[in-house]
Amino acid sequence: MAYQHKLAEKLTILNERGRGVLIRMKHIKTICTDPQLRPSFLSEKPMESAVKYINKKFPNLDPRGNVQNLSIIQKQKTEILMSLTGYYQSFIDVMEFRDHVYELLNTIDACQCFFNITVNFGFTKNYLDLIVTYTSVILMLSRIDEKKVLIGMYNCAHEMSNGTSDPSYPRLGQMILEYDHPWKKLMEEFGPHTKAVTEAVLSLQLVYPRRNLAAEQWRMAQLLSLLSVTANMLTPVSCDTIPCEYLSMETMERWIIMGFLLCHSSLSTNPNSQELWKMALRSGLYITLIRDEMLNIHKVTEDIFDGIKGYNKRIADIKECREYAIANCGAFHKEKRHFLRNAIKELTKVLEDEPGLLGPKALYVFMALAFSRDEVLWLMRHSENVPKTKTPEDYVDPQLAELLFYMERLKTLLIQYNSVLQRYHLLYLAQFDALVLNDTIQNMNVCPEEESILMTSFVSSLSTLSIKQVENGEEFDLRALRLDWLRLQAYTSVAKAPLQLKDFPDLAKIMNMIEFHTKMMDGVEALLRETSDLSTLCFYSRVYEKMFAQGCEDVTMQRYLIAFPVVCSHFSQCTHQMCPEEVKRKSLSLCAGFLEEISNLAGSVILEICAEQCNLDDQLLPKHCAHTISTARNKKQKKQAPKKGEVQREKPGTESLRKDRAIATNMDKLHVALSELCSTFSYWNHFTVWGHIIIPAEFLISQLETRLSKIIVRMANYNKATQEIARPSDLLAGIKAYTSSLYVMSKYMNIDITRLVKNVLLQQTQPLDSHGEQTITTLYTSWYLEGLLRQASSAVIVHCPIMHCFVSQPNENEASFKAEEYSDVSELQALAGLIGPYGLKFMTENLMWHITSQVTELKKLTTENMDILVQMRANFDKPEVMANLQNKLQASENVLKRMTIIGVILSFRTMTQATLGDVTLGVFELASSAGLACDIDPALVSAIASMRADGSSVDEEYKLSCLLFVYIAVSLPILASCPSFLFSTGHHNNIHCLATAINQLSAAMFTVLNKNIEQHLKEFLLVRNFLLRTARDVCFLNFINLLLNIQDMLESCFPYVLMRNAYREVYKASVVTLG
Repeated sequence: MAYQHKLAEKLTILNERGRGVLIRMKHIKTICTDPQLRPSFLSEKPMESAVKYINKKFPNLDPRGNVQNLSIIQKQKTEILMSLTGYYQSFIDVMEFRDHVYELLNTIDACQCFFNITVNFGFTKNYLDLIVTYTSVILMLSRIDEKKVLIGMYNCAHEMSNGTSDPSYPRLGQMILEYDHPWKKLMEEFGPHTKAVTEAVLSLQLVYPRRNLAAEQWRMAQLLSLLSVTANMLTPVSCDTIPCEYLSMETMERWIIMGFLLCHSSLSTNPNSQELWKMALRSGLYITLIRDEMLNIHKVTEDIFDGIKGYNKRIADIKECREYAIANCGAFHKEKRHFLRNAIKELTKVLEDEPGLLGPKALYVFMALAFSRDEVLWLMRHSENVPKTKTPEDYVDPQLAELLFYMERLKTLLIQYNSVLQRYHLLYLAQFDALVLNDTIQNMNVCPEEESILMTSFVSSLSTLSIKQVENGEEFDLRALRLDWLRLQAYTSVAKAPLQLKDFPDLAKIMNMIEFHTKMMDGVEALLRETSDLSTLCFYSRVYEKMFAQGCEDVTMQRYLIAFPVVCSHFSQCTHQMCPEEVKRKSLSLCAGFLEEISNLAGSVILEICAEQCNLDDQLLPKHCAHTISTARNKKQKKQAPKKGEVQREKPGTESLRKDRAIATNMDKLHVALSELCSTFSYWNHFTVWGHIIIPAEFLISQLETRLSKIIVRMANYNKATQEIARPSDLLAGIKAYTSSLYVMSKYMNIDITRLVKNVLLQQTQPLDSHGEQTITTLYTSWYLEGLLRQASSAVIVHCPIMHCFVSQPNENEASFKAEEYSDVSELQALAGLIGPYGLKFMTENLMWHITSQVTELKKLTTENMDILVQMRANFDKPEVMANLQNKLQASENVLKRMTIIGVILSFRTMTQATLGDVTLGVFELASSAGLACDIDPALVSAIASMRADGSSVDEEYKLSCLLFVYIAVSLPILASCPSFLFSTGHHNNIHCLATAINQLSAAMFTVLNKNIEQHLKEFLLVRNFLLRTARDVCFLNFINLLLNIQDMLESCFPYVLMRNAYREVYKASVVTLG
């Protein structure tokens, strides 16, 4: 009996199993053709003889015989068994699958089952799927060139390890030999099944021609339009063959092509078979076996029929169909895609506005998705292998992004409004379908017990549905009902069944409709995978990337580009539990690549807008006002107008004057492009790819961070060779212009520009950014040290305390920059605003490194003259002794020069710290980091403390420090003989910076040693007998005055008359110098 054969269950299980086996065969072929993945035994030089022997003798191998070629296998048998077990078991799975398919097909033939896709859809579909899957498995097996080696080598290793060959090896080896010519063997196997296969395939003549219409016929019928007849907008979509309406076109073409290849006898006798077969041959050039493995249908069919007598006419038909397909199918499908883009767009817009229409028009949605999916996959298959044609552009579609986008929007709508679908179809099932089904059952004159039980359960299951289940959020599971319907189809399709389903087409119609309605309750996601699965695209990554690149070039498609990475989120659906390792997570890198490219496009546009705005803002800077003032002054004084040939400079703001608003400026075009690109980021806030949550806006932020960092560094215009750099105030103005322009993006999309700007500017306060590139902190630190302070050390640039800046001195060589333009208060404030406390900390560390380098050299000089300095410290009150010792002292000028350099650096450090307080508030980790003045510089203290040698004692360091200041004190009289002219209360040779150096260096060094600073400064001054000899020098006395502003300490060290005269002379000199 049909009940005992369990045909429905076996078809379902075998189809799932067969797909897994097919994917395993594809995976093995992929591995074996990849040099990096294939088993090492197939490529090793010592294995070549064994591989050749196995290929030649397979399957009759004798591992236990004295075969020299197999000796290498004996040495590596354990490794071979471990490596090849998976491959061998996969081939065993093929053999077992073949056995089960044989058994089931013979059972179906014995039962004389009836097949009609419009009546017993599920049963017929499963039957045809099994045939195609089985054929594809055998074809994939034949495409694995290394199958004999894998099987034979495994069996040899098995026999060498266990003393006997694997029990399945003889049958497996025989099967491999039988399928050396797969099509020939397959046609022999399907000879007994010709009647059933032909009947099932021929039933497609009621569906396939109607589905394979041209775009113009679709357009005339206003297919998929909800607005064509507004009166029917709320009418539920229904037809007699609901499951056939969204059935894949490629699936039907596979059924037809492979079905008539396996059972080709009807092509010579049945005109309907010929017509259906030719129609499939004209629709394209390739069909898919699995993944990216394709079958060239014309070539394969011609090769097979060429060996069959009496098929010359069929071969002529094949050639005619091939020529027709090459000439017409490209344009045919191009027009279909064009129609679907507009139709699916209209459908999406209407449903977004009125999601309640998803209930009655759900079938339209799935039809639109299925039609679009078919066209996308057709394009991918044929773009990979474009035929020689006069119109290759038909196989390229730069507007594919729009079609993919609206497919994803429709899918999102279905998932978002799933409750609408459930509510509508629950009422439909309970209040219409159950009643119609019950009436249909009551009108049946024959109803056996088993079938009666099933149909009664259908009615009772549907009648118990309640709207409260939807309101309470209950999960529905109607899979049992659908499986029972498949069982009922199998029971009623057997020839001797009491109840023949073909005699009750109304029952089949209502049950097929009920099956679709139940899927709206609990199987929307599964139906979406069935109708719109594009996961196969991950195997066409090269073509997919090419289509994306073409979309990027089309401005009108840029708002839809997000569809490409979103489609990548579905790639995980193509995995199978029998081959989980097949698909690598390349979809993640593919998705990231798409988003980075979109972000790059958006980033280029927004940064071009920023650059344009920066140029406009630059025209308003004070440095450009001189020309405007001069022009106004000349006009007021009625001076001669400029000559005709002279180019008149436009005033800022003239770019905003328009005579015609229709004329689009460059800025208009940029904003349009920005709005398009930003909108593509706004459609999906996030989606998931292989378990990773992807947030598209973050890619844009990351891209902008990277590029904005490079732009800021580039705006600094640093040239190491010529030591040129932009003024800090100019760079700060440019950054402010860029920042204000970036906020334009927040009008187009939800993006945190504040976080973006903070991240970029915070990175610029560090020596290196997150990518390891130099920042403006590094550039400005390098320039101020190498460009400004180095020249200040050589007295080309002078520190001017009263002006709080450095000033370039006039010289014969033209200076590359004016120091006052980079070191005045406003520029240093701008510098502090650019690099902040962290940047100034880095600059301070570099300054301190230079100071410690000078201090190290000073200590070396002190050590070299230590004996003399010890005597001078002990005899500073004996002028004669001091004079003799002074003559013996060496490198006094070097000491003063190095101390001047330290003073210049510390003066610059003081200036930068003073400006820091103007731009930061509340930063008190260290007083200096907030710009607060400190009597003792903590950075200098830290730098001096780090200089202490590991082996030196505190006493030695203390002695060396005291002698260093004695050295400095006794070297000061040299200044009396040096030419030194006052310059804005400073000196041309920067000797006034000695005061800063002595004050801060002594404070830092004695703080590190935990000694009294005032006491040691007093000792420094008490070398008075020696100092009084040169007290006539005004500059020197001025230096003493600058050194210590503590009146009591000066008066305790110098006579009152000397102090009075010194102050008077300094005052007179300052009047002369300053005017």
